[in-house]
Amino acid sequence: MSPEKMVTMANQIATFFETQPGEDQLGRFADHINDFWEPRMRRQLLDYIAAGGEGLKPMVTDAADRIAEPAE
Repeated sequence: MSPEKMVTMANQIATFFETQPGEDQLGRFADHINDFWEPRMRRQLLDYIAAGGEGLKPMVTDAADRIAEPAE
């Protein structure tokens, strides 16, 4: 997928979890990515974050260590 579309999708999901009550919105965001994004999408997101993560919300970049590394 295009980097722009990936950034938009990740930011939309982060915005949703930022507005949810309770605690650990970061963990719930990461759980959503792990549960619903296929390995290629997770790899693209993690690579994008590693390259600087331009345009991503802080929640997305902060969750990088909680996003499951796809098997190679």
